Amino acid sequence: MKVAVVTFPGSNCDYDLYKAAQQVGAEPTFIWHRERGLDGYDAVLLPGGFSYGDYLRAGAIARMSPVMEDVIAYATKGGPVLGICNGFQILCEAGLLPGALVRNSGLKFASKDVLLRVERNNTIFTSSYTAGQVLRIPIAHGEGNYEADRETLERIEEGGQVVFRYVDSAGDTTDDANPNGSWHGIAGLVNEGGNVLGMMPHPERAMEDLLGSTDGIGVFTSLIASLSALAS
Repeated sequence: MKVAVVTFPGSNCDYDLYKAAQQVGAEPTFIWHRERGLDGYDAVLLPGGFSYGDYLRAGAIARMSPVMEDVIAYATKGGPVLGICNGFQILCEAGLLPGALVRNSGLKFASKDVLLRVERNNTIFTSSYTAGQVLRIPIAHGEGNYEADRETLERIEEGGQVVFRYVDSAGDTTDDANPNGSWHGIAGLVNEGGNVLGMMPHPERAMEDLLGSTDGIGVFTSLIASLSALAS
């Protein structure tokens, strides 16, 4: 499987994503944000970091990069797109996902391991997990507070678009378990078509025991398994 890892000025998790893709048997290629053309790629990955220094608003300038025209077209045609942290912010700014990521409710940068509950395992990004499974995956962000108007929140909840939610060790959503104030503890969601996933936690940093957790592997093995099934 060939996957494109898009790099923006200020990206700092692009190599992590590259290695994560390699670890599950994919063939990653770096795509500079000024490059055009995503034909021939089986998936597109948008990494975390601080694209354009998070000026104006996290992801707002990166959304205007030339490559994003192709990412939008690729996603519109049903191509799988995964955006992590800053990548999630860019997807929201580009209109590929609803809502927006704003400053953490505590107004401080949050960098720690968090617990996530898998809300759905019937997506191309979560089939390696079980519904209700609790994962430990790190976060590192200052603008991870997911917000949307009430109508949008009701629509994504009713439509089953929430894929990951912040929980405590018992698997329950609580204020203490929510590291950034996100509505309904939302940590990751898909678009209505299910082919675009945005998530604030970093699964690419939870791929080896040496890093403290392997719970992130499932995001990538799920994607590769789904792509393989489509190709067969």
